Amino acid sequence: MEVGQTATISRSYTADDLAGFADLSGATPGDHVPEPLIAALFSYLLGVRLPGSGTNYLKQELRFHAPAPTEAELTATVEITRLRPEKHLVDLWARCVAPDGTLICEGRSLVKARDIGA
Repeated sequence: MEVGQTATISRSYTADDLAGFADLSGATPGDHVPEPLIAALFSYLLGVRLPGSGTNYLKQELRFHAPAPTEAELTATVEITRLRPEKHLVDLWARCVAPDGTLICEGRSLVKARDIGA
């Protein structure tokens, strides 16, 4: 791992996805993607891609700037901003954008990872 390294995922959510989320959460289906589904993209990236397996979430702060449109391919990215190998800590910047470049959300993540190197 190194500062500046990124991982990205793109995904769209359908009306059926939103209905399924509403069934599971008890929420009322809306006309845009719920914030927890967007945050789940970051959870996936951190746990599977960067840093990957064995990662433990310590903190996630997201600021939502715009609603995420249904059926649009959203792109979520995490970028390493700081490594603290002595404590096994990784700071990352997270952001999600719509296809037209609209910033849906951004924020930071702090995770504990296994092998972050020096």
